Amino acid sequence: MATLNISELEQVEKFHHLQLTLRDRWKTSELFDNSEADILIIPSLSLDQRELQKIEGCEHYEERLLFSLIRLRNPKTRLIYVTSVPLHPSIIDYYLQLLPGIPFSHARNRLLLLSTYDSSLKPLSQKILERPRLLERIQQSLRLDKSFMICYNSSHWEGELSLKLGVPLYAAAPDLQIWGTKSGSRQIFKESGVPHPDGSEKVWNHTDMAEATVDLWERQPTLKRVVVKLNEGISGEGNALLDLRPIENLAPNIGTHAERIAAISDRLSTMRFQAKQETWDSFLGKMPELGAIAEAFVEGEIKRSPSVQGRITPQGEVEILSTHDQILGGPDGQIYLGCSFPADERYRLQLQQLGLKVGKKLAEKGTLERFGVDFIAVDKGNGEWDIQAIEINLRKGGTTHPFMTLKLLTNGRYDLSTGLFYSQQGRPKYYVATDNLQKERYQGLLPNDLMDIIAHHRLQFDSGTETGTVFHLMGCLSQFGKVGLTSIGDSPQQAQDIYNKVVKVLDEETRSENRDFSAFSDYSFPIVWDEL
Repeated sequence: MATLNISELEQVEKFHHLQLTLRDRWKTSELFDNSEADILIIPSLSLDQRELQKIEGCEHYEERLLFSLIRLRNPKTRLIYVTSVPLHPSIIDYYLQLLPGIPFSHARNRLLLLSTYDSSLKPLSQKILERPRLLERIQQSLRLDKSFMICYNSSHWEGELSLKLGVPLYAAAPDLQIWGTKSGSRQIFKESGVPHPDGSEKVWNHTDMAEATVDLWERQPTLKRVVVKLNEGISGEGNALLDLRPIENLAPNIGTHAERIAAISDRLSTMRFQAKQETWDSFLGKMPELGAIAEAFVEGEIKRSPSVQGRITPQGEVEILSTHDQILGGPDGQIYLGCSFPADERYRLQLQQLGLKVGKKLAEKGTLERFGVDFIAVDKGNGEWDIQAIEINLRKGGTTHPFMTLKLLTNGRYDLSTGLFYSQQGRPKYYVATDNLQKERYQGLLPNDLMDIIAHHRLQFDSGTETGTVFHLMGCLSQFGKVGLTSIGDSPQQAQDIYNKVVKVLDEETRSENRDFSAFSDYSFPIVWDEL
């Protein structure tokens, strides 16, 4: 691994000095004008690799930032996109052909694709740092006074890469990533006055987790279930559910504190893990390194999982970008599968206000760029919703690429007064998106096969009507039978219909295969809309 011969303090000062240059550069990534910019895309998933491996096809998730290629509609923008392994040419062609009014060859000449040719289980940024010649080639390809770097999430690897290249990183500094952990999120919610479930501080072992859970139960004697979360889990895959009802005879005011400690200590090993690969032994082994929290499970008959997405500019301004209703799965509905845009009109403006509070507190801490806040919303039955914040994501999460795809394709605007997005033609737009359309029957489909299906059935996005489907994670199809898509329509129902058509076509195109189709769940995404 490459290292810098300067002190840690000097590293931090140099990094922050580099980030100050973003004030004159970052808007070129948002505006479709003639400003010159070189944008370096490093889609490294610099997360705990054990947690990442819970997501099937995670090695292809570097493709999720390919929506960035739509930025090439600005004729003076150049992109350098680096991946662990080379991308299939037809996938690149697919995105470049989405650009309205830009000749394919012109866009392709402004795109440089580089690869480490390394499929090992290490973050991409680390792989780049281990290859001095690749580093040099990246640096030589950039106009350093017009460049900035975009990443999936910011870790010490991205910080070091930014310093090595002399290119500012448009993301929260690595030393501020604590605010995107489960425990850090709870602290931000507390400081910003945003409602959130009762829970514990971060703990590091089995004994402390038992004590923290009992303390939580004693503060809330009617508690039925507790969520135990790895502090740096992703997409709900690091969560487990502890049911207190089998030991309700030891509830506060009945059993003793010591009896509850003993019972909880025993029951932790029986928790229901949301990731199918997780076991108590593996979970317990991660706690000393990642930490964990205990949190009250929010009960409710009618319950939703909305989110709000925002951005903190280099000037420190907080902007709300979108709201979504998340589509969750797994044993207890805690694993992210997809989303619909926008969130329900009955609470999306409230989400914006809560997101703004969180964003302002994050800005005070010095964070930058993308943030997302996940919530639980419970229908109180009187026209009101009880909304509680669950966690903060300081990275480009599952709702980032669908919304940015819509924004970049239509060059439209988000209206804070309604929570709707309008294209330049003045049409409100809606979408259904997923990273998890996965069926065994889809295995073996190559990217070129998918292109044939898209062309034959006219599934592509139509820039004239501004409706249709944009695919992603196409590299996942052949091995995992998994693909992502964003289906965009002029109404909620049209977006859903477009999505359903894609599923129907893929099913029909793979029906002749003699396979057992029962291995993977067939997720559908019913959406409840009150718009129009």
